[in-house]
Amino acid sequence: MIYFENHMGKIEITETYFANLVGNAASSCFGVVGMAHSNTRQQLRAFIRKGQIFPDQGVAVEMRDDGLFIELHIIITYGLNISAICQSITNKVKYTVEQATGLDVAKIKVFVDGMKAES
Repeated sequence: MIYFENHMGKIEITETYFANLVGNAASSCFGVVGMAHSNTRQQLRAFIRKGQIFPDQGVAVEMRDDGLFIELHIIITYGLNISAICQSITNKVKYTVEQATGLDVAKIKVFVDGMKAES
């Protein structure tokens, strides 16, 4: 759970909500083919429930003192500029999270775990 307080009181937001929000924002960026597994739990879940796509796949969110730390594992289209895609994802995810929640995003790490040919 992610906790913060404002003038209305204490607010709790689940990490699943953040993972879904971030995953949808990252997946909609140009050049992103899909999301890779970011941890062992996600790999095991994908193995058990074959064929299902999870919106939090490839996303890890952690709340620290200075803001949110977001880690993304993506698969991109082969032949595109990796740096431009990662910058685009970083900007979109930061904007989306800050607009939806009002929380500061301290750092976003984007890992390119694979490439696929455009079909």
